[in-house]
Amino acid sequence: MQNLAVMGATGSIGTSTLDVVRRHPDLYRAYALCAHSSAEAMAELCREFRPAYAVMVDSDAALLLERALAGQVPTRVLAGEQALIEVAGLAEVDTVMAAIVGAAGLHSTLKAVEQGKRVLLANKEALVVSGRLFMDAVAQSGATLLPVDSEHNAIFQSLPQAVQANLGHCDLAGHGISHLLLTGSGGPFRTRDLTTFDAISPAEACAHPNWSMGRKISVDSATMMNKGLEYVEARWLFNASAEQIQVVIHPQSVIHSMVQYKDGSVLAQMGQPDMRTPIAHSLAYPERIQAGVEPLDFFRVGQLTFEQPDFARYPCLKLAIEACNHGQEATTVINAANEVAVAAFLDGRIRFSDIARVNGYCLEQAELAPLGTLEGLAQLDIQARALAQDWLSRGH
Repeated sequence: MQNLAVMGATGSIGTSTLDVVRRHPDLYRAYALCAHSSAEAMAELCREFRPAYAVMVDSDAALLLERALAGQVPTRVLAGEQALIEVAGLAEVDTVMAAIVGAAGLHSTLKAVEQGKRVLLANKEALVVSGRLFMDAVAQSGATLLPVDSEHNAIFQSLPQAVQANLGHCDLAGHGISHLLLTGSGGPFRTRDLTTFDAISPAEACAHPNWSMGRKISVDSATMMNKGLEYVEARWLFNASAEQIQVVIHPQSVIHSMVQYKDGSVLAQMGQPDMRTPIAHSLAYPERIQAGVEPLDFFRVGQLTFEQPDFARYPCLKLAIEACNHGQEATTVINAANEVAVAAFLDGRIRFSDIARVNGYCLEQAELAPLGTLEGLAQLDIQARALAQDWLSRGH
């Protein structure tokens, strides 16, 4: 029986994780559930799973949750970001699902790593913001790190066991690997007329053709910034050089990523576009368990197609790759800028095409001197957000 802490329990990854847990009550216990402010949704989860702890980052939401559970469920309700960190480090917690969106999930994920826990990584920002520091902490503590993002999980499944056991410090070429192929659907605007991009609405950007996701990550998929962040993540997870990572547009989202070997072989992980598959794989690794996902029907899939990404259509992808090649500081900046820009777009304050303009502006203006500490990167994150707000305030 694994005691599981689900960070981001009310989000799409958290919900899918708990669906897998629900199917295996003999294997997993939801020991702690954490969310930002969705008190009503959290109350329902607490009534069902009866966790020992529930954390709401928002203090008002924590009060609402306490009232909702009073006299019904013996769950201890905690509030604030510090409580996330404390719960991630609890001795009783074996496994942490790190699924809080954005930089907010970084410190609790690092705490779980430092405690040597089994960490299921669904939070891109942990590596985008602090890749080398994060992977060094994994090596130092002996934590077990398993990637949950469908693309990185697919690559992980297609790698030799010796590489799987040495994430962050592995030698891809030494194990006969020539390329990691990150696939992406291309989002909802893969064939849309470029001259109409200024008119794209938040509702259109959130309507992903294949995946059901939250609003922020849906916009990132539409701009392909998500693939850019995954490029950065792959660089740190698999100790890959720029020459060893390629992005491939694959509209059907059936092949979740591939590994190309020097002998000409290509190993691909395939399946339905359902996050329960990589979640179940990460929860049970190295075993396999039922995830509730229908098997792939190749006769219904029909054709599989592939395209080279067009950077004129996806400028955010180009910026993220360039930032990755520049270094850790640049990826910290673009991640922070993008969070501000996407929030502004969803609020109707900027146009869809302005997201890339905000990101490019912040990369140009930020100070990118080498930083060797998490505190320094945190200050750079703040600076980048201020630069993004500066761009917004000028009303370009």
